[in-house]
Amino acid sequence: MKTPLRTILLIPTIAAWALAGTVSPDFQVTNPMTPVRVVVQLAAPNSSSFIGQLSRNGGAVQKQFLNFPSTVVVTVPAGAVKLLANLPFVKYVSPDRVNNKAKLDLTTATVGSTVAFQNNLTGAGIGVAVIDSGIDTTNADLAGRVVYSQDFTGEGITTDLYGHGTHVAGIVGGSGTNSSGLYRGIAPGVKLINLRALDETGSGYDSNIIAAIDEAISLQQKYNIRVINLSMGRPVFESWYNDPLCQAVEAAWQAGIMVVVSAGNDGRDNSAGTDGYGTVTAPGNDPWVITVGAMKTEGTPGRSDDLVASYSSKGPTQIDLFVKPDIVAPGNLITSLRVPGSTLDVAYPYNRVAPSVYGGIGVTAKYFIMSGTSMAAPVVSGAAAILFQQNPHLTPDQVKARLMLTAGKSFPAANTATTPASSVATDPTTGIRYTDYYDIFTIGAGYLDLVAAMNSTAIAPGSAVSPVAVLNPSTNTISIVNANQITWGEQITWGEQITWGEQITWGEQITWGESVFNSEGAVAVSQSTPLASSTMVGASSIWSASPTFAQSAPNAEGTMAKGEK
Repeated sequence: MKTPLRTILLIPTIAAWALAGTVSPDFQVTNPMTPVRVVVQLAAPNSSSFIGQLSRNGGAVQKQFLNFPSTVVVTVPAGAVKLLANLPFVKYVSPDRVNNKAKLDLTTATVGSTVAFQNNLTGAGIGVAVIDSGIDTTNADLAGRVVYSQDFTGEGITTDLYGHGTHVAGIVGGSGTNSSGLYRGIAPGVKLINLRALDETGSGYDSNIIAAIDEAISLQQKYNIRVINLSMGRPVFESWYNDPLCQAVEAAWQAGIMVVVSAGNDGRDNSAGTDGYGTVTAPGNDPWVITVGAMKTEGTPGRSDDLVASYSSKGPTQIDLFVKPDIVAPGNLITSLRVPGSTLDVAYPYNRVAPSVYGGIGVTAKYFIMSGTSMAAPVVSGAAAILFQQNPHLTPDQVKARLMLTAGKSFPAANTATTPASSVATDPTTGIRYTDYYDIFTIGAGYLDLVAAMNSTAIAPGSAVSPVAVLNPSTNTISIVNANQITWGEQITWGEQITWGEQITWGEQITWGESVFNSEGAVAVSQSTPLASSTMVGASSIWSASPTFAQSAPNAEGTMAKGEK
């Protein structure tokens, strides 16, 4: 249950919630008479009283939600937003923010879905809702498996004008028909629910995405929707508890739908001097969802040479300091479905895969290459679908915990006892080199291993919310703390002889990297040591309860033309 987490976790978060009538910090008034669209979270379900008072203050309801009765989208003069927030039944007001988005044969072999396929585990009977830019249902790789389509952009079309959603859908469950099975998706037997929330530019408002999540919950029983894939993100502006997008994904999770979210592509961002730490986007900052970072397969089906992608966003999350991402999966140079004439197809013609590469007939390319955590998330969504097919009684928390527990822990070894494991990536365009450290803020619990997850019988009781990183200034030790403020160590068990602790979930050799946050929220360089006894000793600086980081503009995930070396 999420009540204990909300009650105990962070005092600043609870204090912010207690102040009724809060307006999000990113809301600004330029012309008080200009109509603005805002998301209003109410202290209780919507009522006629609210509608009446809203109308008297010059506002109008734009959207209401079946499964989120305490959330409404309204237009109101900018100058009246604070007045609206001060109404006694209003909890929080935020802008209707914009979200941006957004080789498969090696990916399937690397994570183990080929073995699943050979054992008749294809995700058959499982519904995966792809909330994205739409799906091209005419592609032979998806024939007959897009069972439902709906538009939430207001444009009245469900096809993919951007070219992102179809690529994502192909990674989740493309059949590989156009390539004689070479570019088969992770779970080629799933039912796909096409919920178009992003337009031809890859952009969509929070309200579009919330409405799509609302519909996925409503369609859950009809199509056995067990997974929602969100390969998108926007900057974090407030605690997860106040963010309406985070609240929507949590509602889906509590309804029994696992939500898989990309971490973001800001891992190279050093604009705030953080070396890319603290750049996980929303709603990947929510502690319930499973947040996915990106790995590089290095052109081989084996895992031993794989490295983390330098652009993959790193934790901890802003404001709440949750340990994210939760897991990493292949996301660099991923071959999946092409949408001819789409925005991405026109912008990056050299990303088309020639038919001769996969034995295709003719000159029309059926496949397209993209890179990003947007491509890594659907790999995990497909893996989750297979686990749900294998054991329909598993909960989202149990699948998240099992994927994290069984994730591969083998990464580049540390050079010395005091030097953390690292790798260097080169941007093919600029030639700039980026160094990444294999700490829990970069690779989470480890590298997705579907075979290990299928072979596991571990069952985690209760919640698998991502832990919080807490520093004890008196001892300079950083602890990983769960929702009840109990260190995730050997004393917390959730299965026979299995520990939900750092030595199994994250691995003994995973280090924190060379950066920790100081009291101003900036990064201070310090020595790194292996994570042990649930603490990291040797940090030279401390962080504050609510650090702040420079916000980058929303990035178009998954549109990186060349990936990286």
